[in-house]
Order: sequence, then structure tokens, then C-alpha cells
Amino acid sequence: MPKARLQAATVGGSADDIEAAFYEALQTADIDKLMACWADEDEIVCIHPGGPRLIGGAAIRASFDAIFANGSIRARPERVRRVESLASAVHSLVERIEVMTPEGPGEAYVIATNVYQRFAQGWRLVAHHASPGTPHEMLEESPTPQVLH
Repeated sequence: MPKARLQAATVGGSADDIEAAFYEALQTADIDKLMACWADEDEIVCIHPGGPRLIGGAAIRASFDAIFANGSIRARPERVRRVESLASAVHSLVERIEVMTPEGPGEAYVIATNVYQRFAQGWRLVAHHASPGTPHEMLEESPTPQVLH
């Protein structure tokens, strides 16, 4: 399958700028703006909560096209933690999402990791991994583990 060509982003020059454009595109269901945030690379990856690993621009675009067919995603990034270097940035955050429930408007929470890489054309998203969260994530930070894995 040929590589899908992604539109060059016209947003600012930092990982934070790309992240802001990504969440604005979710909130306005703007597929072109959303895809402009992604790197033009075959191995970009997106994992929606409870979903499979999607690899490549065509698969990612198709998934967001399907999501946007039901409307925008009213997601706001909160509690962002950043690890940055000269050529990469990893943002761990909680997405607060407005949802409609049988009882009326409500909120859902998603734990997300966004990975950015600096390319010749600027910073671009190379991975978005989202998992279901709970309101607990908004209340307090988890303690730092003393032992890894």
C-alpha cells in the first residue's frame, strides 16, 4: 500500500503548539488540521482507548474520520507532564472529555501519552496512546514508584 501523504502543519514551532493544534482539531472535528499535526512517516502510531494499534497516516485518518462522523471530541488536556530533549518530547496527560449521558452532560477521563519528534518541517506527533481513565486521575497524582516493573 502506498504511503499516505500528510498535509504539512501550519502551526507554530514547539511540541506544545502541535499539542494545542491537535486538541483544537479534536474539538472542531477538523480532520485536515488534525492530520497536519502528525509526522509524515510510515510508522506513526495511534491507540484509542480500548482500540487496536493503528499504524500509518491512512489508518489513523480513517479512524478519526469514523469518530468525527459522530461529531467532535470535546477533549481538554490537563495535568500535562513533559519530558523534552532537543529532538523529542513526551507529554503524559489526562484528557477531560465532555460526554452526553442518559442523565445529561457529564465528563469522562482518558489517560494519554503524546510523543513528538522534531523534523526538518518542525515538531510533529509520532504517537498518541490513550487509555480509559477515572475521575480519580483528576484528584491526585500517583506516588512515584520505588521499583520499576
